[in-house]
Amino acid sequence: MAEIVNLRQARKQKARAEKEARAEQNRISFGRTKAEKKLTKAEQDLAQGRLDAHRRDSDEKP
Repeated sequence: MAEIVNLRQARKQKARAEKEARAEQNRISFGRTKAEKKLTKAEQDLAQGRLDAHRRDSDEKP
């Protein structure tokens, strides 16, 4: 004899499982600690500062 399945509940369960899988992927992709974000920001600021230090003034004409 076949088991009776409530389709509404089955759809909701499937949607929850898909949402959790998507959330797990996002945690892997975007989840970084505050320290990691701070380090990345500091490295970007340092690189931008070095670039600005080597920039020529716009007043000078060749």
